Amino acid sequence: MNYSRKATSTRLKLLTSSQRRILSKINVFSFRMLLVLFVALVVCGTAAAFGILKGIIDNAPSIETIDVSPDGYSTKIYDSAGNITQTLVGQDANRIYVSLDQIPVSVQNAFIAIEDARFREHNGIDIRGIFRAGFAAITEWDLSQGASTITQQLIKNTVFDGGLESTDLARIKRKIQEQYLAVQLEDVLDKDTILEYYLNTINLGQNTLGVEAASRRYFGKHVNELTISEASVIAGITQNPSQYNPISHPDDNREKRAIVLEYMREQGFIDDAIYNDALSDDVYTRIAEYNESYSSSDSNSVSSYFNDALFEQALNDLKEQLGYTETQAYNALYRGGLSIYSTQDSEIQKICDKIIEEPSYYPANTEYQLSYQLTVIDENGKETNYNEQTMKAYFLKKEPSFDIYFKEKKSAKPYIKKYKKHILKQGGEVLGENINYILQPQVSFVLMDQKNGQVLALVGGRGKKTGSRTLNRATNSLRQPGSTFKILSTYLPAFDTAGMTLSTTQIDEKYYYPGTNKQVRNWNGEVYKGVTTLREGIVQSMNVVTVKTLEQVTPKTAFDYLVNLGISSIVDSRTAEDGKIYSDIQLPMALGGLTDGVSNLELTAAYASIANKGVYTEPILYTKILDHDGNVLLEKTPAKRQVFKDSTAFLLTSAMEDVIDRGTGTLAKFTEIDMAQAGKTGTTSSDIDLWFEGFTPYYTAGIWGGWDLNKDQDNTTYHKILWKTIMEKVHEKKGLKNVAFKVPDSVKQTSICSACGKLAVDACSPTGTLRTEYYAVDNIPKDYCSCHNTETTKGNLQKANME
Repeated sequence: MNYSRKATSTRLKLLTSSQRRILSKINVFSFRMLLVLFVALVVCGTAAAFGILKGIIDNAPSIETIDVSPDGYSTKIYDSAGNITQTLVGQDANRIYVSLDQIPVSVQNAFIAIEDARFREHNGIDIRGIFRAGFAAITEWDLSQGASTITQQLIKNTVFDGGLESTDLARIKRKIQEQYLAVQLEDVLDKDTILEYYLNTINLGQNTLGVEAASRRYFGKHVNELTISEASVIAGITQNPSQYNPISHPDDNREKRAIVLEYMREQGFIDDAIYNDALSDDVYTRIAEYNESYSSSDSNSVSSYFNDALFEQALNDLKEQLGYTETQAYNALYRGGLSIYSTQDSEIQKICDKIIEEPSYYPANTEYQLSYQLTVIDENGKETNYNEQTMKAYFLKKEPSFDIYFKEKKSAKPYIKKYKKHILKQGGEVLGENINYILQPQVSFVLMDQKNGQVLALVGGRGKKTGSRTLNRATNSLRQPGSTFKILSTYLPAFDTAGMTLSTTQIDEKYYYPGTNKQVRNWNGEVYKGVTTLREGIVQSMNVVTVKTLEQVTPKTAFDYLVNLGISSIVDSRTAEDGKIYSDIQLPMALGGLTDGVSNLELTAAYASIANKGVYTEPILYTKILDHDGNVLLEKTPAKRQVFKDSTAFLLTSAMEDVIDRGTGTLAKFTEIDMAQAGKTGTTSSDIDLWFEGFTPYYTAGIWGGWDLNKDQDNTTYHKILWKTIMEKVHEKKGLKNVAFKVPDSVKQTSICSACGKLAVDACSPTGTLRTEYYAVDNIPKDYCSCHNTETTKGNLQKANME
């Protein structure tokens, strides 16, 4: 028995009626007070909620300032024939915009069916969906339920950075603002525009944004070519691009695709027959097959050396001509949706790449240079970097003959393992490690059209390229040019401004740089030929003759010509940290002895000016850049200037024809085709750098060969054979006819005595010294042969020369 309840009942019975009335009034008053308090709390809560809601809405972005159009587009690089060679894709930029009329209705309906069935009916928000999501949020605290319309998703992706909030409260705030803006957005944009923006914005996996980029990536076709089966695959990706990726997770996508097709049938977009046909389509086999053949040129993979150089030129032009900052220029190239029309001739580029990658052209002592980077972090967070040079220093203490060159890659692996173990013994963890093997010797090759400055092909190295914008030996590597520089630094100004001719003579003899005890040595040692014409000095690449000639020309005159020829790396005057002054305005410039060196691109462009009658044309790698809307952003018109006379250009060409016919460049002489050609060899001390620069009436090309870290070379011929083979194949591929180098009107041919370089007389003929030579018409010798000349022997030759 409950004694407490019984006692209470007894006490109530003992109360008088008046007492009971008072107690009832107290209870009624208490209830009313509680009711008033509840109502007050509800009112206050509603007011507070309204205030919070108003605050969230007031802090939402203004509909007048937001931009929901897609932002960030991939940039396309085209070759000279209009073919895409590479796509540059920055973060959130692999998008190819298409208008709604280019997107099939079936594709539109697939997305509407799975994402927003009432898209055509609501005003930006789906009330039924909101109640469904709200109920789930209250009962299950599940904030991941849908209810986001296509309009809301567009706002989330473009205004709220994809909705990546870290807390539930932040997510609720964004949802409220998103819904508020969605209603407003539908007042200023029609449904078709919203759907068009949405279909060009959504993330569809594999680093693609929008239906066109996804269509090309998964099926290799435009979106307007998609079947309903294929459209349902892409529509099924959007809710979770990672999980529903049809390449990496085909089974998950297959399940989602079935749901998309079912929704399309339920909503009347397709009938049973179309549904069954689409469902039975073996679409995933096609996706897998296309993925296997997917070309790296269609993706943002490792760029070619040509495109690396093109990128640098475009980046600089955006900064210098349009005033972009480095970041702005970079973003424009990777996210601006530009169309860059390059000068690259893909037919020629393929020939260059194929021949340069052929191992049989290279010396037998080809090796792999180890490139190694290791970063270790200790317990205090300090990072220490190690590389192949620190590795070399470590092993040299144990193995005096150790080097970072290996005949096979596998031979380097034990050393890497030992060195890493040694480093980690000192404590710490590996933060990063990078291992690369670089073939040696290396090469670079540049081929251009001398008439317009367009670079048609460029190779910055051989072997597999492992990264974009890596060392480009054709443009960014400065090397000593050797004897190729003789033409530009010495003989060009000698003929153009110093009054010298091909028959001008120098005495080839033992010789020292003036004021020093440093001897000028010929490449073939202590072999001297005495009186020698400048033509022979060029043909046989004679150092003494060249230095003596520059001494008369003066290094300052030569320097000025070189600057006008686009050689930007030569040094006027530079003071080092130790106070030492460096300058290339010295006599060693005659032989290519420079402070820093030259790039292959600039050296080849300088030679192209000889092939182009003395007109220097800036080398260009693109002709125009269009913005995303097709407007011309940059038009590349190369700078041109007449640096030297056309007569000088022809005299140099004539001498360099002999270089190939009977001089140091005979290995570069064409054997498979009949074509005029001229060129000059170049070799530095210990054969560290090997060059050949040459041209035909059509193209100019330059090749460099050597080891990146300046190693002596035993084979000094492979580069000339490479040059010859490439140029033969190119001219053959293009079907070019043989034409001679045209003699300009400013040049005249006359007879000379090769023994003294003066006008010939009859007596020269029996001695075997009678030659014909080319001269600028304003610089024909006036003196007659002094070694055979007598008053009675001038005769007929004198008369002919006078005419």
